[in-house]
Amino acid sequence: MDKVKMALIYDFDKTLAPKDMQEFHLLDHLGYKDPESFWQKCNALSKATNMDGILAYMYNIAKEDPTITKDILFREGSYIEYFKGVDTWFDRINEYGKSQGIEIEHYIISSGLKEIILGTSIASKFKKIYACSYYYDEDGHIKWPTRVVNYTTKTQYIFRINKGVLDETNDIDLNKSTKDEDKYIPYDRMIYFGDGLTDVPSMKVVTGFGGTSIAVYGQDKKDKTALNLAKELYEDKRATFMAKADYSKGSKIEKIVMGIIDRVATDIKLNEYRD
Repeated sequence: MDKVKMALIYDFDKTLAPKDMQEFHLLDHLGYKDPESFWQKCNALSKATNMDGILAYMYNIAKEDPTITKDILFREGSYIEYFKGVDTWFDRINEYGKSQGIEIEHYIISSGLKEIILGTSIASKFKKIYACSYYYDEDGHIKWPTRVVNYTTKTQYIFRINKGVLDETNDIDLNKSTKDEDKYIPYDRMIYFGDGLTDVPSMKVVTGFGGTSIAVYGQDKKDKTALNLAKELYEDKRATFMAKADYSKGSKIEKIVMGIIDRVATDIKLNEYRD
């Protein structure tokens, strides 16, 4: 029998890290002391030109500093900070899955920049990172966007994980009919972690096919915005669970995820008794 796999799929900004990845250092590098002014500029460009909001921020990054390179963006990953417990989370969950006879694979689906994520200390923990990216010239300077991941296009990557067609350029196999028993990771063995409305389509895809979604919220006690949004996602049944973005040992998220792993392991054992 093939090894049983589960997919843990994460948004990045405000899900694993407490703020947008550009706000740790990149916007300061671009001359923005107030990150909100950058996002306002992007929103204005989007509305004025009918441009996709994600393309608007990618355009402004390239325009603000034409000398920016792939290597510079990669180094931006070293400035990223994480929510509590993230640095040890992946190994702990992998070990627990292994103890239950399940191989855990971790994935990122983010509207942030792939180059920055690749420069983080946790990049190696992911089977695949799906995020926005640029095409660079021979000197590493930005020439054009190669991939834009917005809130609706996020869902295609869930389908890719389901079928095991992880290469973004392989649309032929992605769109081929595949029997459920031949799927790489069934939806009911997926857990999606997200923090906001942009994660709703992905949450609905995963939960709609029997998987689990977790709405996470930041730990800032003064700002209840993230908490209220998580409550909204949970109460509207877009998320299966809600939990504080604390990934440390013994946390609520860990208990939820371990419980889901236990359930999958139990279902597998019970299926052995089916005729």
